[in-house]
Amino acid sequence: MTASIKASAKAYEAWLATALGGDLVEADLSEKHKKMRDGPFPFLRATYWRWAETVLEACPDLASAPSVLSIGDTHVENFGCWRDAEGRLVWGVNDFDEAAVMPWPLDLVRLAASALLANKDEAAGAREICDAVLKGYAAGLAAPQPFILERDHKWLRKAVVLPESDRAAYWARFAAPPSRPIPPRYRSALAAALPDPAAAFETFPRTAGVGSLGRPRFVARADWRGGPVLREVKAVVVPAWTLRHGGDPSIRAGEVAGGRLRAVDPHYRVADGLVVRRLSPNSRKIEAKDSIDDLLSPDMLVAMGREIANCHAGDADRAPALSAHLRSLPPDWLRDHAKAMARQVEADQAAFD
Repeated sequence: MTASIKASAKAYEAWLATALGGDLVEADLSEKHKKMRDGPFPFLRATYWRWAETVLEACPDLASAPSVLSIGDTHVENFGCWRDAEGRLVWGVNDFDEAAVMPWPLDLVRLAASALLANKDEAAGAREICDAVLKGYAAGLAAPQPFILERDHKWLRKAVVLPESDRAAYWARFAAPPSRPIPPRYRSALAAALPDPAAAFETFPRTAGVGSLGRPRFVARADWRGGPVLREVKAVVVPAWTLRHGGDPSIRAGEVAGGRLRAVDPHYRVADGLVVRRLSPNSRKIEAKDSIDDLLSPDMLVAMGREIANCHAGDADRAPALSAHLRSLPPDWLRDHAKAMARQVEADQAAFD
């Protein structure tokens, strides 16, 4: 029997403190608890370990679905943009901390459940949301292709490119913090990621995200050839899915992010329990508080479903079984499972509050 949410949170955080070897950021963990009490959608974002505990209890029929290397912590705010090695603006999933091999439908169920929970005004119905996600996923399996925004997808480019006023504010957020010493392994990872590792740079802690709150996260800021550059490093641990269900304990984030069917971010690196990435107005997440109408539009949900397929299709050994299994499922399977998990999240959030 699954533990209560309060007991589950206490156990997971005790494990996390041990896994981080004393680097747990207690102040950020307190902020995480506050966000968990703000409502079901931030609760979902904050508690992927709980999802891993409960999803097959609420949706037991999905356990027998073909497995694939999956994103894991999929939700409507886990998409953003970056520049690839050719300098092209790309959109897609940009956080793979919880990547693991699991039944393929779970990424779609979590995405759809997150959309239901974020849809406070019920501007879109559950059927509309789930149909859009499935439409995109089926199309993506049939013809996987990255979202390159330089020429195509004008509507998506308009949704993600920051206006000039917001670009100035973005850089201002990283100009104010004074430089502070950080642990040597984090500093070394940041230095290696900068365009000139030998040049001077400032470092400071950063609080960001929801699910990763409690894990150390640091930023390096340098001035290089006429302008600022930023790099971020954060700790990653064994995926929560693996903790609950067993399997390969390796951190698979880099494998999915660098998949054969993605236009990868050349500054995204995973090694030695750390993820390093570039930060810039063109390398960022898109958040519901800024763009909820964009995130829940049918076109965006189709694109999100398609991008999940791009990631799944990168698992060349397992991907061929997915299309056949998708065709075998009943018409309302995603809506029924997303609603079930939305109710589970709402119940856990109420019990935690």
